[in-house]
Amino acid sequence: MTATASRPSGRTADQMRDVILEPDVAKHAEGSCMARFGDTHVLCMASVEERVPGWLRDTGGGWVTAEYGMLPRATNTRTGREAARGKQSGRTQEIQRLIGRGLRAVTNLKAMGEMQVRIDCDVIQADGGTRTAAITGAYVALHRAFERCKKLGIIKEIPLIGEVAAISCGLYKGAAVLDLDYAEDSNAEADANFVLTGAGGIVEIQGAAEEDPFTEAAFLELLALAKKGCGELAALQRQVLGLD
Repeated sequence: MTATASRPSGRTADQMRDVILEPDVAKHAEGSCMARFGDTHVLCMASVEERVPGWLRDTGGGWVTAEYGMLPRATNTRTGREAARGKQSGRTQEIQRLIGRGLRAVTNLKAMGEMQVRIDCDVIQADGGTRTAAITGAYVALHRAFERCKKLGIIKEIPLIGEVAAISCGLYKGAAVLDLDYAEDSNAEADANFVLTGAGGIVEIQGAAEEDPFTEAAFLELLALAKKGCGELAALQRQVLGLD
């Protein structure tokens, strides 16, 4: 087991930040959710489109995809808009693909019929873990969008086979800790993002050591923390969606 470190926030090693998932925050979107992980705030909005990508036409199946962006003053200093530069960064492309993969992992695409749901995830304020907050909030927005489609008779059943959530874990001062904020993330010896289903299934893991390699035992500690955290997030998702 790794050592016990004093966290800047005063949280225990297995304690997440205060998490709030607020659905139905946008008037026009078919589904929406404001995800707040401490001081990280991400607005997630789901739009239903009556068309699919060309390679899916006439297959009877649907598609779920995502776009991600960070507002200029989401961080301590202003970051220029990518639209003004005319090009998305590699980081932005990688994150939005991660969000899409996570959502599709728990979606029965065939049961959607030929429609596409596009999730826009916009970071209002960043303090670490923006991609994990985006995935967790995007699931709530997606579920709400499917609820709307069912109510309108577009689909018979909500084509979701479970929850998906994401959380970051890392090694900070030699200790495995859950849900890194920026102060920890910027000084961690290793950090990883875990995308897990509500049942604990692994969708994706992104992890790296910042300096020295870390051990398999340390990785298993991080995984155990991630399962705990994603389990709590899935329970919160069910609660705010009225599924419990």
